[in-house]
Amino acid sequence: MQEKQLATPKVLWTFAVGQLGWAILSGVISNWLVYYYMPSAEFVSQGMQLFITQGVVFAGLTVIGIITACGRLLDGFIDPFIASKSDSLDSPEGRRIPFMRRAAIPFGVMTVLVFCAPSTGVEAINNVALFVCLMLFYITLSLYCTPFNALIPELGRTQELRINLSTYISVTYFFGTAFAYLVPNLAGFFEGTFGVAGGFRMAIGILSALAVAFMLIPAFAIDENLYAETEPSTTPMLKSVGKTFRNREFLSFEISDVLYWVAITVFQTGMPYYVTVLMGFDDSMTSIFFIGMTLVSLLFYAPVNKLAKKLGKKRLVAFAFFFFCLAFGATSVCGQFGIPAIVWGVLVAILAAIPMAILGILPQAVLADIAEADAIQSGENREGMFYAARTFSMTLGQTLAMILFTSISTIDTTGMGYRLTALTATVFCLAGALVFLRYHERETLKVIADATGEKVASLDEGK
Repeated sequence: MQEKQLATPKVLWTFAVGQLGWAILSGVISNWLVYYYMPSAEFVSQGMQLFITQGVVFAGLTVIGIITACGRLLDGFIDPFIASKSDSLDSPEGRRIPFMRRAAIPFGVMTVLVFCAPSTGVEAINNVALFVCLMLFYITLSLYCTPFNALIPELGRTQELRINLSTYISVTYFFGTAFAYLVPNLAGFFEGTFGVAGGFRMAIGILSALAVAFMLIPAFAIDENLYAETEPSTTPMLKSVGKTFRNREFLSFEISDVLYWVAITVFQTGMPYYVTVLMGFDDSMTSIFFIGMTLVSLLFYAPVNKLAKKLGKKRLVAFAFFFFCLAFGATSVCGQFGIPAIVWGVLVAILAAIPMAILGILPQAVLADIAEADAIQSGENREGMFYAARTFSMTLGQTLAMILFTSISTIDTTGMGYRLTALTATVFCLAGALVFLRYHERETLKVIADATGEKVASLDEGK
C-alpha cells in the first residue's frame, strides 16, 4: 500500500479553490433566487418581470418557498446516497475526485438554468420549469460537494492541518459568497441590452463559468491517492447513516448546525431586502456591505486560527453563536431611531464580521475531529457519510429558513415582515448556541490524541 503524505500548504490551498467555485454557485442561489422570483416593489418598479405565482398560495406558504423547500429536502435526502457511493467507490482516481471531475460542469450549467424561466407569460409553466431546474441544481450540487467535503478530514490528518484547511476553505468560501453578491453590479452592465432579468442572467452566466473553472482545479490538480485513505467502505448506506446519527457528539453538533443554518440563511436571504427596504439603498449596495463585512472578518482569521489551537474550538464557536445574535438583533431595528442608514449598514457589517470568521472556520474542523474519533473507535473510515449528514443539516436548516423567510416577510409590506425575519434568525441562533454547549470536545480530542500520540494544546489548557 502506498504510504500517505501529509498535505502541504500548496495542496490545501489548491483544494480550497474548489470551495471558492461552489460557494459562488451556492451563493447565487441562496442570495438571489428569492429576490429574483419574489421581487420587492422597488425591484419591480425598476423593470423586473414577475415570472412565477406571487403571494401566499397555501397555509401561509408561497410558490417560491415551496419550490425551494422541495429542492433543499431533495438535496438532504440524496446526500447520504451519494456519500455512500463515494465512501464505497473503488477507483484508481480515488473515492472523491471522480465525482468532482464529472459534476462541476453540470453544476454550473444548472445554476444558470434556474434563472432562465421560459417567460411564456403563463405562471404555471414557469412554476414547473423552476421546480425542475432547481431539483437538478441540488442533485449536481450534492454530486460535487459531498465528495469534496469528505476530503476535508482526509487531507487534514492532524489538528494543525485540520484547522489550517478549515481556515483556507473559509477564506475561499467568503470570497465565493462575495462574488455571488456582485450579481446586480454585473447585471447593470447588461440591462440596457437584455433588460433587468436578462442582465441578471448574463451576470449569473459569467459567474457560473468562473466557478466551474475554480471547481475543476482541485479535481485535476490533486492526486487523492497520495494524501487520503482510499480504502472503500463496505457498510451499506442505511446502516452507515444509522451509525453516524448514533454518535452522541455528532448529534449535538448536527442539531446546533441545523439551527445555525436556519439563522444564517434567513439573514443572507434577507440581506438584499434589509439593504433596499429597511436601509433605503440601491440593491447594488448589498455587495458593498457584504464585501466590507468579509474584509473585516478576514482580519480575525489569523487570531481565530491561533486561538483555536490553543484554547480549543468549542469556546470560540459558542462565543460566535452568541455574538451573531447581536448582529441579527441589530438588523431587526436597522433604519430606525433617526440613525443614518449608512451607520446601520456599517454597524451590522462589523457585528457580523467576528462570528463570521469563527463559524466560517471552526465547524468544519469540529466535524473533522468527530469523524476521525469515530474512525478510530469503529475502525472504519466513513468521512463521506459524516459530511453528507452535515450537508443534510445545512439543507434542512436552509429549507426551514426559506419557508420561514418567504412566509414571515409577507406579513407586512412596509418592512415589518423583514424585521421579524431578523428576529427569527436571532432566536434560532441563540438556540443553536445552547445546543452546541452539549458537545464534549475534550473527550473527542482525547480519543484522537490517545490513538495518534498527537499533542493537543487545548487538552492541556483544560487541566
